[in-house]
Formats: sequence, structure tokens, C-alpha cells
Amino acid sequence: MHCESARTKLTVSRRMSRSAQHDKSFATRLVAWQRAHGRHDLPWQNTRDPYRIWLSEIMLQQTQVTTVLGYYERFLASFPTVRALAEASDDAVMAHWAGLGYYSRARNLHKASKQIVEQHGGAFPQSVEALAELPGIGRSTAAAIAAFSFDVIAPILDGNVKRVVARHAGIEGFPGASAVEKQLWSAAQKRLPKQHADMVAYTQGIMDLGASLCAKSNPNCNACPVMMDCAARLSGRIDEIPAAKPSKKIPHRSQRYLLATHSETVLLVKRPPMGIWGGLWCLPEIDAESTNDEIGVNASISFAIRQYDKPEIASTLEHSFTHFKLTLQPIRLHVKSLNARAAEPGAMWLPLADIKSAALPKPILTILQRLGR
Repeated sequence: MHCESARTKLTVSRRMSRSAQHDKSFATRLVAWQRAHGRHDLPWQNTRDPYRIWLSEIMLQQTQVTTVLGYYERFLASFPTVRALAEASDDAVMAHWAGLGYYSRARNLHKASKQIVEQHGGAFPQSVEALAELPGIGRSTAAAIAAFSFDVIAPILDGNVKRVVARHAGIEGFPGASAVEKQLWSAAQKRLPKQHADMVAYTQGIMDLGASLCAKSNPNCNACPVMMDCAARLSGRIDEIPAAKPSKKIPHRSQRYLLATHSETVLLVKRPPMGIWGGLWCLPEIDAESTNDEIGVNASISFAIRQYDKPEIASTLEHSFTHFKLTLQPIRLHVKSLNARAAEPGAMWLPLADIKSAALPKPILTILQRLGR
């Protein structure tokens, strides 16, 4: 009888515990979980400085935390304030971003810093709407900055958060589809806390939950603070929600590049502001129809080169972008002498000893490092 009574009490206790979880809102449970188990020691946390928060949010777009850490610290060391960033040169900003990828982020960051200084007197606007008007800041990033800096109650919806909300609300379909995304924004809005004081923990918590327990595969549902009313778990559809991105064939492109060296320097040209590697320094592109004998007098680099050895084909390099794959084919050219106009705006001869500090795309840096070896 005693054992049976004990089991009955334990069962009742568990039911009461589950009932208590149901009685607490999504936000209340998430905030409590974040304060006990979430991340608290990242370099952009424990600050109310919107500049530092904005920088971290932009760097973390489509980039892992471990990759961002070093870039974030180096960037702040050179540009400690929004004014310092606004006053920096394009080359200095791009050099600090080189290797981090998605270079439009850096261009928009620089452009936005100038707008903040010129139009807002160096002070960040505090509303989500005003922040979202700045270059490179969408609705979700604006809400994150406003929440972390000013306790504004507004939903975020980055990739990990979309997964959390989709599963908890049972929203089917690919989150990138406009109709599905509209449902996700509505569901995210409904789950917000009521108190401004909870917004930092809530926003960080929903990010942490998506980055840890509510992983894309093998989620740890038993440790999840909102498992009791998660629609995907209750219906056995954790592996189905959210739906994967519809697959499509990734195109493959090839491009030849001139690897022209002269007296321990290499010829570089600046990429156009838009497009891949926009604003970075790169090896000159070679027209696909050019024969090896024509490479040295290519119109784009004839201003610089006078005498050279026969071109040589170097090892290719494969690089993957979001929407296509690229095969880089360097053509090595040993330059004996230069024209009087050895350089012009948009071109330079960079000492090979300085390649690590230059604003170079990662695959171009790899090619030049191979050259050094």
C-alpha cells in the first residue's frame, strides 16, 4: 500500500509539473531557460552599445559564431565606434572583412555607418522601423538590435528561430516561401513576452534554443523548455517541420585569372562594387577566348606590362558560393619589365609579403599563398 501510494503521488506530481508548464507562457519558460542555460559569455553580450550589437548581428548573418569571433575583435580594435567606421576608407573596411564572405554585408555596414553619423548625429535610431531603413538591416536584424539595445518588444526570425517557431506552432512548408514566412512572423509575434525587461533574455534565448536543443537534426526535445506544447513533437513531425529547401542543380562556372608577378609583387585590380567580391582586390580576369600567347597583351592589363615570359598554367582551385561553384584557373606570367604606366586607378602591384593584410577574396589569397610556397 505504501509503495502504491508513493507511485500515485509521483504521478500526480508529474502531472502537476506538466500542468504548470502549460500554464506558463512560451516567453516565460524560454526566458527562465535562457537565464539558467543560455549563452552569456560571447563578446557582444552584456553590452547595450547598439554599435557592437549591430556589428555582431551583421557578422553572424549566414556565418558561424566560431568564425565570427576573431573577425569581431579585430574589427572593433580598428573601428571602435560608428564614427571611426564611417571615417574609414573602403579598402580598410574590406581588408578587415576579407575571408568572412558575403561582402555586400561589409559594404552596407560602411554605408550605414555614414548614414548614422550624417543623418542621426552618430546615435542609432531606436525603433525597428528606423533601423530597418539603414542599408543591410532587414526586419529581423533591426528587431534584434532594438531588443538587445533598447528593450524593444519585437520578434526576430533568423534561420534558427524560424525552425523553433515552425516546430512549436506546427507550421509546415519551406520557411523561405513568402506564405510560410508570413505565418512564422505572426506566430513569432504571438510568443513575445509582455515585459520590456525580458526582451534581452527572450531574444537571446530563442536564438540559443535554435542553435542548440532545437537543432536541424537530432534535436534534444527532452531538455527543451517549451516541449510540452510543441506541435511538431506532439504530432511526431519533428523531422518534417520545417520543410527543407527545394533542391535545384547548382551551376558550375570557370574563370581564368592572370597571375602576373614582377620583382616580388603581384598585379591586382579592384573588383566593381557590385557582384561577387565587390570592392575587393583580385587577380585580373582573362577572357575565355584569349590564347595563352595573347594573355600578356590583354587590353585590361596592357597598361602595365611590357616584357614577359611565356605564360604558364598553374593549378586550379575550386570555390563554392551560395548559388554556384567556381573553378579558378590561374595563368602565371613572369613579367620582366613594366610600361611607364605601371599602375593606374583601380590597379596596383602589391608586394607578396603584404597579401595577408590586403582586402583579398579568400580563394585569391589561397592562390597567392601557394605561389609563396
